[in-house]
Parts: sequence; structure tokens; C-alpha cells
Amino acid sequence: MKTPSSASVCASSVRASLGKVEILHDITLTVPAACWTSVVGPNGAGKSTLLKVLAGLLPHTGSVTLLGQAMAGMPGRARARQLAWLGQNEATGDDLTVWDVAMLGRLPHQGWLAGPSAIDYNAVEQALRATQAWDWRDRPLGQLSGGERQRVLLARSLAVQAQVLLMDEPLANLDPPHQADWLAVVRSLVRQGKTVVSVLHEISLALQADQMVVMAEGRIAHQGACADHETHRSLEAVFQNRIAIHAIGEQWVALPLAA
Repeated sequence: MKTPSSASVCASSVRASLGKVEILHDITLTVPAACWTSVVGPNGAGKSTLLKVLAGLLPHTGSVTLLGQAMAGMPGRARARQLAWLGQNEATGDDLTVWDVAMLGRLPHQGWLAGPSAIDYNAVEQALRATQAWDWRDRPLGQLSGGERQRVLLARSLAVQAQVLLMDEPLANLDPPHQADWLAVVRSLVRQGKTVVSVLHEISLALQADQMVVMAEGRIAHQGACADHETHRSLEAVFQNRIAIHAIGEQWVALPLAA
């Protein structure tokens, strides 16, 4: 695990509520830079709420820093250039073309009323090709399947070319081959020095990350390397020992167990 001095995102004593119900309880977390960190836990553990707090999308107490700066004091445009967000069930105009949706990721880089630059066009093309959505660039988003739509929204977040990417259930509606493509994209980002944090229900895929944050009941039960046995034991425990972590070849996988 990387040291806090190489952290991309830090949270300190964070609490967050939805309505009158506190969801996150005194969360302190360091996300290492240039790593892929997966966030896992049972339903209702607070995973999505945590990611929204780290993205600056939910009010909270405590503090969050992004690349060494207090997020609360960062101008919105500066934050949007450094941090890209892919959320669950995001609403996007169905009449927009795939190209236009991906180009939305470039808005933080464009001046007021300025049109896209050559750099913007290149970034969008790279993102659409990386998600294998280039051939649909002229199609309206509403004509795409759920999985295709998810790949376009991923392209939008990639087009930002941010240093930190936060993704909440990015594999929703993706079939196994395109889940493998997503893994390849994430590993490429990490090789480029980017930081990726993803909430995943697919535990076996989450175990392929560098780091894992295990959550339960609005708290962090454990944070550590995905290859560490302590991480595996914590993961099994939060799922009430209904899963078992095993090595298959060079990968760790989670196998379900009968009650």
C-alpha cells in the first residue's frame, strides 16, 4: 500500500446522511495515487454514498482532499478537470448523439462559449475507441442497449482525462467480454499514473484491483492489498462467510457458499 504522501484522495472523520439517517459513520480513508482501489461490501454498506462524498456530490461533515487540496475550497471547474465521475443510472438526453455525450466530458477544459478544440476532438475519439463505441458516434443515445449506453458514459468520463476517476457500478449491463475490456482500460489508466476508485458488486473482478476497501454498516471494516489474506478474511466476514476467497491460477476469486 502506498504511503499517504502519495495519496490522491483523502477523507478524514467524514459523516454523511440521507434524509435524517446517517449512512457514513466517521470515515477516514486514504486512496493511494496511481492505483486501482475497489470498494466492496454488502447491500446498504454505504459504498455509493462514500463515492459520492469523495466526488463532492453529497454534503458531509469532516474533510475530503483531492490531490492535496481541500475539495471544499476548489473551484468547480478545476475539480472537474482533476476528477471524473461515472455514477449509477445517470440521466442523459436520449436525443444526444454518442459523440455529443462523450464531448460533455471535455466541458471543464473549454472556455466560456468556446467550441471544441483539436485536443478535445482527439480526447473524445480516444475515449470512444477505448470503449469500442467509436462506430456508434453518430447514433442517438436512446437507440443503444443498456450495455452500449454504459460504454458511452464510460467514454465520457475517460474523455475528461482526469487524474482521478470515480466509478459507481461501472460494469452494470456489461457482458463478460466487455467487463474484461473495462479491466483493460482501468489497467491502462493506472499505467499512465491515474487513480481509479470503483464500487463493484462483482467480487472476483474487484479482487483484481491493487487495493480493496471493505465496507459494512457505513464503516470501513478493512483496507488493504487485494492479495493479502487479511483482506480476504475481512471480505468473507462482511458477507457473513457466505463467500470464500480462493486462488485460481494467478487470480483470486470469490466463490459463493450455501447457507
